[in-house]
Amino acid sequence: MIPVIGFEGQRVLVLGLGRSGLAAAVSLQAGGAEVLCWDDGEAGRARAGAAGFVVHDPLRDGLDGVACLVASPGIPHLYPAPHPAIAAAHMAGVAVDNDVGLFFRSLGQGDWAFHDTPPRVVAVTGSNGKSTTSALIAHILEEGGVPVQLAGNIGRGVLDIEPPVDGEVVVLELSSYQIELARSLTPDIAVFTNLSPDHLDRHGGLGGYFAAKRRLFSEGGPERAVIGVDEMEGQYLAGQVAEAPGDGRLIRVASGKLSGPGWDISTRKGWLSEFRKGRQAASIDLRKVPGLPGAHNHQNAACAYGVCRALGLPPRVVEAAFATFEGLPHRSQRVAEIGGVFYVNDSKATNVGAAVKALSAFKRIRWICGGLEKDGGMEALASATGAVVKAYVIGREAEAFALHLGGVEAEVCGDMATAVARAAAEAEAGDTVLLAPAAASFDQYDSFETRGADFIAQVEAQKQVQKQAQE
Repeated sequence: MIPVIGFEGQRVLVLGLGRSGLAAAVSLQAGGAEVLCWDDGEAGRARAGAAGFVVHDPLRDGLDGVACLVASPGIPHLYPAPHPAIAAAHMAGVAVDNDVGLFFRSLGQGDWAFHDTPPRVVAVTGSNGKSTTSALIAHILEEGGVPVQLAGNIGRGVLDIEPPVDGEVVVLELSSYQIELARSLTPDIAVFTNLSPDHLDRHGGLGGYFAAKRRLFSEGGPERAVIGVDEMEGQYLAGQVAEAPGDGRLIRVASGKLSGPGWDISTRKGWLSEFRKGRQAASIDLRKVPGLPGAHNHQNAACAYGVCRALGLPPRVVEAAFATFEGLPHRSQRVAEIGGVFYVNDSKATNVGAAVKALSAFKRIRWICGGLEKDGGMEALASATGAVVKAYVIGREAEAFALHLGGVEAEVCGDMATAVARAAAEAEAGDTVLLAPAAASFDQYDSFETRGADFIAQVEAQKQVQKQAQE
């Protein structure tokens, strides 16, 4: 646990009592704050009461004497409309922050002055790939003998980690929700993977979404930035970070070769190549790394490589760690091979951009897609379906979703069991049955993890069907 400093003897209200909210309450209390808690759900309030915290309704009981309101990431504070308690805090002049802001505010205290090598923080953001990139960085560091903790939007809450030891690296996956509200953002290394339309209602459009991500690089000014520059937003961000051509604080990542005197990493045709001052410094063949299939995972590998090289690890250590990385559940996760047909779970592909990347990673795809459409349009799917033999559409609005798929042959299946069964029945050896929904899960599931688990369960059922047929 990281005790929160700066609120000794002051009242702080924690709004939203999920994993990060309760961890923030505990850390604030450990730092000497008088903690008040509120959640709109009765279950959250009950958890706070059971933990010994004062349950305080900010609208009924007011905000008198409250120094700060700490909001959980999922609670809107601006668009599409601020939560009433946050609106009240704004009107009352009460500061609003979140657990990420408290983390950066409080890190570096205690025995840090006695560390021979001060701990460092790596923060990873982007529309797609940030979970895999964060986990891969942590895996490489661990394999390289560097103490590491993984937290944020993956693993533990940022305030729930242990105080870092000498030379340790804390890797944080941070969403736009977490970055946008944090009052303090001071990572040592910041990573931007890519940008595609997502969460547009929460940020008031694509510009607001990008502005939220950009704060990670502008508020505190990281010592080094690793930035994917395949999209114009990444190119703009890189231009904002660099003071001049060849600025060693910037590491650019691209799917094609870059020009110029800087520090660049490219992933052309499955090869990762590092360039410094126009000369190649290292190269790694990613094509046969089982835990990193496809061009999108090659970009993740390049971002992770850039971070680890910036932290001083040699290329051979990074390459060896790539080979032992097993990937993350629900992200291009190969779950089975049945009769020469591969089944891949990419339930985390909750937006069009992520689905496009997944579709580019395989040949002859039986594509399971559909769900709750997000803002931003479906047009990008049209140019990414060349390898799709047939689509099997799920979701409550499956028929409407299927209309967006253009010339792709599509069958409206409705539910996962039907989709997997139909795809399995029609697939041939060499095909890949790919779950890459290009949509949120909330029309049928409570999370993308639950949706992915259902896919895996249905694949297991098909195994039994095949086994019985052979007996």
